[in-house]
Amino acid sequence: MNTKLTLKLNKRVIDRAKKYAQKNKQSLSVMVEKYFNLIADKESITEIEISPNVLELSGIIKLPDNINVKKVYGKHIEEKYSK
Repeated sequence: MNTKLTLKLNKRVIDRAKKYAQKNKQSLSVMVEKYFNLIADKESITEIEISPNVLELSGIIKLPDNINVKKVYGKHIEEKYSK
């Protein structure tokens, strides 16, 4: 069953979305419905999906086993923002 939904969006966003929809031969309604389904499905996923690009880069840098990555990163952030 389809139900009408009214949204208030920035005109520029709407224009860009219409161009995208036209380019991909679909309606804005279909795009919005797909997006809502996508975010609803993501909420039900318990494991994070890792993109192929990230998987490809995984393992490039080899760190010593005894390094505490969280501690090193925390120190880096502290030094970066305390100046």
